[in-house]
Amino acid sequence: MLSPEPALLVDCVGLLCAAYGPLDYESDVMPWDTTDYYRDEMGTAIYRKFIFFKELIDPGALAAVKKFTNVIEERYSLRMQSGIRRRINLDPGYITEAKVVLASTKDFSHRVYVGENIYAEVTLRYSSKERSFTACDHTYFDFRTEAYRLLFNTARDLLREGLKQVRER
Repeated sequence: MLSPEPALLVDCVGLLCAAYGPLDYESDVMPWDTTDYYRDEMGTAIYRKFIFFKELIDPGALAAVKKFTNVIEERYSLRMQSGIRRRINLDPGYITEAKVVLASTKDFSHRVYVGENIYAEVTLRYSSKERSFTACDHTYFDFRTEAYRLLFNTARDLLREGLKQVRER
C-alpha cells in the first residue's frame, strides 16, 4: 500500500481484512522515497505499508483481488478538473516459498497476463544459496533494499510455519 495519508493505510487494512480475513503479519508504516513516480499524483511525502493475511489464496484469484483493490482505490480517489487523483495505491500479490508475485494493470515485457486486464510479475525470487529473497532484473528499487528482504523473509518464514501446521493436521 502507498499513500500520502497514513490514516488511509489503516482504513484500507480494515477493508481488506473484512474481505480476506485476519492478518498474519504487517510492516510498520514507513516513508516511501525511492522514486518520484507518484509525485504528481500523490505529492512528495508518501508512505508504504505491507500486510500479509493468515488465509492463503489460490494464485488464480490474483486478478479478482486486484480488481477489488482497484475499486477501493477508486472509492478514495479525488475527482478533479485535471482528472482522477488517487490517494492510495494498492498492489496486491502473493508470496510462496519460492517467490513474491505482484499484480498490476500495466503490461510490460516481464509481466504475464492473468485475466481481466490484470498482469502478474515475479518481483522477488527465493535463493536457497543465499537463504533469502533476491531481486530480479526488473525488481523495483525499494524491493531491493535489505529492509524489504528482511520483511519478505519473515513473511516467508511465517508462511512455512503455517504450511507445516496444515500438513501436520
